[in-house]
Amino acid sequence: MDADDFLRQMLDRGREGDWEGVARELREALEAEPGDPGLLCWLGVAERELDLPGSGYDRFKEALARDPEDPLVLATIGNGLAQLDDPDAEAALRSAAVMAPDLVLARMLFGAYLSREGLYEDALRELGAASALAPDDPTVAYELGVALALQGEMEGALDALTRAVDLAPSEGWSRVVRGLVEAELGLVDEAARDLADGARARPEDVEAELLASLAAAAAGWEDLAWDMLERGRQNAEPVDLPLLELVETQLGEGPVPSGSFLAQEILPGALRERLMARP
Repeated sequence: MDADDFLRQMLDRGREGDWEGVARELREALEAEPGDPGLLCWLGVAERELDLPGSGYDRFKEALARDPEDPLVLATIGNGLAQLDDPDAEAALRSAAVMAPDLVLARMLFGAYLSREGLYEDALRELGAASALAPDDPTVAYELGVALALQGEMEGALDALTRAVDLAPSEGWSRVVRGLVEAELGLVDEAARDLADGARARPEDVEAELLASLAAAAAGWEDLAWDMLERGRQNAEPVDLPLLELVETQLGEGPVPSGSFLAQEILPGALRERLMARP
């Protein structure tokens, strides 16, 4: 099996969830080919997925030091470094986008990086190019929505996020973010519906369940509001309990206080935090 086939097989296994097996085989491959930037890069990805960010970061740094020539590897390294705000991320992502202007991932990841750095004009240029190359890619549509939302163009963001949701209807994260943008625009019913559907697709996402509870209460959907609160309670960790108690108090006070609490106390921070989460 040649190197490209091997790496493709590893990535396929990773997408199926076997990151532990992927990491093991990549470590073994590195014993035979120490310093190979592709192996180091994808091992960094695997270790990040295994919640080993420090080790993954070291792999990305070592891979970058080997001067990789593959733009896919370079873009992946740059994105991995961006996760920990390493200043080398920008140069790696920029180089990948310049080396391979028709590589969707390179243009998309560079645009995603730029949007979170506040360079919206450049970000939208890169994301627009990625969208032209892959108009049916839900991740590209999502990142375009993120860039527009961070720029304050909420109506344009809603259009892009709607496309992302339409392209990947079972993916919960994009739906939750669309719900938050709808709430920001005062579309309470739509926000409640999207936040509830997104939270159901992400049962471990307690914050989404509590956001959905408040939005449903603000919309006057009392049964849904209490149902989402109970979902949050079932999945809550100790760190979630203060917010859960606050939400429960607001539900008891009715739709108007719930809506005000969502809009004034919770929404700005929750939306910003999710928009800033890197791909």
